[in-house]
Amino acid sequence: MLPSGVFNRRPQQDMAIVRTGTQWVLLFAGLVFLVTLGLYAPGQWLNWLILIGIYGVAVLGMHIMTGLCGQFSMGQSAFMALGAYSTAYLVKTYDVSPWLTLPVAGLTAGLGGLVFGIPALRIKGFYLVLTTIAAQFVIIWVIKQQDWLGGTYGIRDLPRLSIGGMQIADATAEFWWLTLALAAVMLFLAKNIQRTTTGRKFVAVRDNDLAAEVMGINLFRTKLLAFFIGCFYAGVAGWMWAHYLRAVQPELFTFALSLQFLGMIIVGGMGSTSGAVMGVVAIMLVDKAVPYVSDWVQGAFPSLKYQVSSGLQLILFAIVVIIFLLLEPKGLYHRLERIKLYYRLNPFAY
Repeated sequence: MLPSGVFNRRPQQDMAIVRTGTQWVLLFAGLVFLVTLGLYAPGQWLNWLILIGIYGVAVLGMHIMTGLCGQFSMGQSAFMALGAYSTAYLVKTYDVSPWLTLPVAGLTAGLGGLVFGIPALRIKGFYLVLTTIAAQFVIIWVIKQQDWLGGTYGIRDLPRLSIGGMQIADATAEFWWLTLALAAVMLFLAKNIQRTTTGRKFVAVRDNDLAAEVMGINLFRTKLLAFFIGCFYAGVAGWMWAHYLRAVQPELFTFALSLQFLGMIIVGGMGSTSGAVMGVVAIMLVDKAVPYVSDWVQGAFPSLKYQVSSGLQLILFAIVVIIFLLLEPKGLYHRLERIKLYYRLNPFAY
């Protein structure tokens, strides 16, 4: 729904993502703000922003799999590992340009998603969740057993990324701009996927796979495509993480991280690209608040000093997810839409 007094005169206007002058101004101002952050943000905040960009790409993949197609995945961090290890191995062993390994990382994770997505035709719900949990542990276990991948130590000392002969250092404005550019491209693609015929097939399968099959949708192909695209995104995120840390090891890609990705799309709102981004920012803000809450809890309960410091992050994450499941199950995006609707119907908001 458009604000009062704004009308569409062509079909192209009705299909546009950015539809009003105010939205264009806000979009431009937001991009300028994000780009200039690299010039004055402190190093710790740059680290935080870069992680938001990397996690955001992985969560967009979960949004396509789970939010659009309804195929719950609890192994997204393992598919990130496939992308990260593929680029690290090629760069370190064969001296391949990191930029050439970017599509390879995505394809490797996508093919891994196809393997574990095959059971999705026969099983769904709780049983599909168990399958993807198995993928999380199987993939990481296999990686640990491969000496050519460094075993439990992983692959270290990757060369720095470079553009035109200029090296991109870690946690700098240049790496933040690279992360922002890749995240923006992946966000644009995810936003447009759900507007295509394929995206509408995903939604049909999510809402009722039996009805979708009756309408002529190939369930097997559609579900596998959702797994491939979602895991491709995870592979790209793995590539970004590998070259940000300049090292990969199995302990980085934990089941807890996959749980965190799922919590992000729950908090942001299932089925919404914007909600996926909002969920990433919200959960990362919770992580950022952990040290301050920890100091307060330790001061209030001195006997819990050591226990709090080790488990507070997980406790706060669980509390936030439970609150949203109980009070705002449709996520932050739904609440934002309600606020926008109130504004657009003004002065008849009642």
